[in-house]
Amino acid sequence: MPTLKQALLAAQQSLTDIADNPDLEASMLLCHLLNKPKSHLYTWPEAKLSEPQQQRYQKLIEQRQQGMPIAYILQQREFWSLSLRVTPDTLIPRAESELLVERAIHHLQSCHNPTAADLGTGSGAIALALASERPDARVVATDLHQAALNIATENAQRLDLRNLAFHAGDWCDALPEGEQFDVILSNPPYIESADPHLAQGDLPYEPQTALVSGEDGLDDIRTIIKQAPVRLKRNGWLLLEHGYNQAAAVRRLMQSAGMSGISSHEDLAGQPRVTEGCRS
Repeated sequence: MPTLKQALLAAQQSLTDIADNPDLEASMLLCHLLNKPKSHLYTWPEAKLSEPQQQRYQKLIEQRQQGMPIAYILQQREFWSLSLRVTPDTLIPRAESELLVERAIHHLQSCHNPTAADLGTGSGAIALALASERPDARVVATDLHQAALNIATENAQRLDLRNLAFHAGDWCDALPEGEQFDVILSNPPYIESADPHLAQGDLPYEPQTALVSGEDGLDDIRTIIKQAPVRLKRNGWLLLEHGYNQAAAVRRLMQSAGMSGISSHEDLAGQPRVTEGCRS
């Protein structure tokens, strides 16, 4: 049976064509298999895998070679320094969505006991990040799909975040009747139905209903902008993540909905990623 060092080297070579960082992914998969920290691999490089361990490790490598996102194999992804469980029922949280959390925190900084709603919460990443930063806030997280809500609820329980409520339903229709919010935020589907990127990278494995939104990618954004103003408190804010080329269109939609203070904000890659507007 191979040593840890030998198994890692073989896995790194196997992942060269699929992974941006095969060394990192090979070690992540081996740590997952052994339930050990990365330091264990370098402290005990001559330790040997058992035959069952070697077989399971090879199966993990084969899943990754076939294109399965490593986050789904590990059933884990970090977001806002929170370790979240993810499955193919949820989108894989991405770093650019942290901009939504940053902008929400900005708008809530002067609010006492604020209320916020995360529409289409998926794994709960955005709602949980906001709830962790503002334990005095009431955060409502919604999703059309109960399987995703189950994952989000599980993540909240594991992180011991208790200032959240979860509701199933379509966008603002899922929010508690009559309740208004200081902030409504969402990372909705915004990819065009014919976008060739849907066949690349991790996207083929992620839930398409959480990615695609009509021919121009704006169907769900239109619905949210139409519904949200009446669910916002006066001077409350709507924050939407969108594609790099959609900022101008989203600003126009918010203007048509009578919102004010409309602006777009860039992610760490310098792409316009979040547009926000205020109910005046």
